Amino acid sequence: MDAPDLHRYLDYRSFLADWFAWKKVVNPRFSHRAFVRRAGQKSPSLLADVIARRRNLTTSGAEGFVRALRLSAAEARFFRLLVDLDQASTPAEKNEAWGQIAASRRFREAHQVEGDGMRYLSTWYIPVIRELARRDDFRDDPAWVARQLRPRIKAKQAADALSLLFDLDLLTRNDDGRVVQAQGTVATPREVAGLAATNYHHGMLERAHEAIGTIAAHERHFLAVTVTAPESLLPTLKDELNAVQDRVLDLCASAEAPTGAVMQFHFHFFPLSHAGEAS
Repeated sequence: MDAPDLHRYLDYRSFLADWFAWKKVVNPRFSHRAFVRRAGQKSPSLLADVIARRRNLTTSGAEGFVRALRLSAAEARFFRLLVDLDQASTPAEKNEAWGQIAASRRFREAHQVEGDGMRYLSTWYIPVIRELARRDDFRDDPAWVARQLRPRIKAKQAADALSLLFDLDLLTRNDDGRVVQAQGTVATPREVAGLAATNYHHGMLERAHEAIGTIAAHERHFLAVTVTAPESLLPTLKDELNAVQDRVLDLCASAEAPTGAVMQFHFHFFPLSHAGEAS
């Protein structure tokens, strides 16, 4: 029976639980107390408490666990990154840890789909390019795609985005060779699902901030209101906004007019692409 592969995990606590279960199989006499002694710690319940999320690992505690697990140098670095990802207190810190985790070759081999899903949501123009493919004049030419977006991106960025969209089965070629939307699935690990959503909203809000000063008034619409609202009303307000979103999606999906610009809605809307061929 092989030991669990650390690089297949994004939750270090799940790895610890599986590692301890494996260790008990190969050595039934091994105990939590023995692990803690290896780690140079005193509390006999430390491993159980960490696995159960009753306690977090400190920096020194993580180093003790590295010793107790007898990890290689590469595994030790990855384990520390998993601890950082779990305990980061800000999106910036989580993104820093995620970036280093995703750069690991062994992680990419084990988590390609999940890593690609994180990239899809964290990069504002990738969902835009997928939506752009609904246009009748869409061309899977990176230079053409780059020219369509507002703000414009580099052709290399467009090429990488197209490649990712094909890998995720979000774009495909139909029988006549045209690139069209497909119904692929974006898989995002639960450990970073919230971070992916945060990155998505940050990216779109940055585009909204730019649009106020760069997009002509007749092409955009910003709507805001300042009111007092009891906390008990918040679920109803969320339901109302969700209903507005569903209505917008229905209107756009059922429109019989030719497809136009990709629009972003946040209780405001603004274009993220040109409506037709750009020079």
